[in-house]
Amino acid sequence: MNLVWQRFTLSYLPLKEYLGSSYLHRSLVGLLHSWRQTSVLMQSGDIIAAGLLTLVYGLAPFVSSTLLGLLLAACAALWLLLTLSDEQSSSDTPSVTPIHLLVLVFWGTAVLAAAFSPVKKAAFSDLVTLTLYLLLFPVCARVLRVPRLRSWIIGVYLHVSLIVSAYGIRQWIDKVPPLATWNDPTSTMGSGTRAYSYLGNPNLLAGYILPAVIFSLMAVFVWRGPFKKALALTMLGVNFACLMYTFSRGGWIGLVVSILAVLALLLYWYAMRMPPFWRTWSLPIVVGGSVLVLLLALAVVEPLRDRVATMFIGRGDSSNNFRINVWTSVIEMIKHYPVFGIGPGHNSFNQIYPIFQKPKFTALSAYSILLEVTVETGLIGLAAFLWLLIVIFNTAFVQLRRLQAIANVEGFWLIGAIASLAGMLSHGFVDTVWYRPEVNSVWWLMVGLIASYWTPLRQNPYKRN
Repeated sequence: MNLVWQRFTLSYLPLKEYLGSSYLHRSLVGLLHSWRQTSVLMQSGDIIAAGLLTLVYGLAPFVSSTLLGLLLAACAALWLLLTLSDEQSSSDTPSVTPIHLLVLVFWGTAVLAAAFSPVKKAAFSDLVTLTLYLLLFPVCARVLRVPRLRSWIIGVYLHVSLIVSAYGIRQWIDKVPPLATWNDPTSTMGSGTRAYSYLGNPNLLAGYILPAVIFSLMAVFVWRGPFKKALALTMLGVNFACLMYTFSRGGWIGLVVSILAVLALLLYWYAMRMPPFWRTWSLPIVVGGSVLVLLLALAVVEPLRDRVATMFIGRGDSSNNFRINVWTSVIEMIKHYPVFGIGPGHNSFNQIYPIFQKPKFTALSAYSILLEVTVETGLIGLAAFLWLLIVIFNTAFVQLRRLQAIANVEGFWLIGAIASLAGMLSHGFVDTVWYRPEVNSVWWLMVGLIASYWTPLRQNPYKRN
């Protein structure tokens, strides 16, 4: 069974040997190497790539999707130039990981979905956008392999999120009016204030801030010196408060999942240093204590209690009712296009959804990651996406175990990435923010961070003695 799992997760895939024998890889990688040796700019290609990523994560909450798309296109073009001009060597530094292969597989299912789409023009147009997002991953994985650049990019995201969160808290203090009807007008929260900051939507703000809460906590462990730790604690408090003031139920669900994941992983990290009693009982005690704190907060804080209560009243809440009607229509779409879906992107969705929608329930997406992936790329796309998720988390756990064995403090960033991805997925199961550029770019930053730590496992169970 263990061997089957290792094969499924590509844990021992001999990528170095495969790439060395691949005709396509040998033909393309190094094609422009001689030009790179004479180019002053390209000799600093990784630094330039880090600069582009700085612009992406420094400007994402403040600029239009069009400008962000241009920056993603620049990242993709630079990655292609760097790859074509890389030196073919026998270095053990990994340039391709199992996650790269599964991202390629997922992209392949999107290409098939676009080819079989009933609205091919819209599907291929959105395939370009999807490709730019997916190409952000190899850029992040490449740049974040350098510890100094990794720290810089994480710092950029945390400092920008601090600005975004501070403005969101200011909005909540000033009781700014909503930009849209975000609450059920018949509920006790109907006229309540919800922070939306520069992103214009509280649910989107919660999706963007969620990883910042977790990485602020991890920064307390990683950053050295009292000033840096104080800064990390400040970021943690401000980001946490802002996320709570969004009153985003999906964001709160994601936060609870992320916090539980962080606690479990921290206990795993310190397990070998604990006495036998705490090694056995620490997890139940921490989980039980967390549940007790959550119940106490629900009992004491009335707005929190009222907002959480709306999760359990089904169609009694207008937001719930809207989502249920959209999900019902999307399931009908999946039944009509089960294998390859309707094609990637919101343009394809906007052209097909009106045929299946219930009256007065227009929507721009499926309001669920799994339903959206399935309706866009069919069951083959869903299978590829789930496989990708399994490989991502398995790679993260394998590398976390490696870093724990040598007590490398960088393991805390891996803990943050795992917990953030778990929280973002939980939020995305009931909302649409995962597909927005501000959130999706942070998702691929987390995945790229995990890939940047990947090192080939030495033992190969495929070989028999």
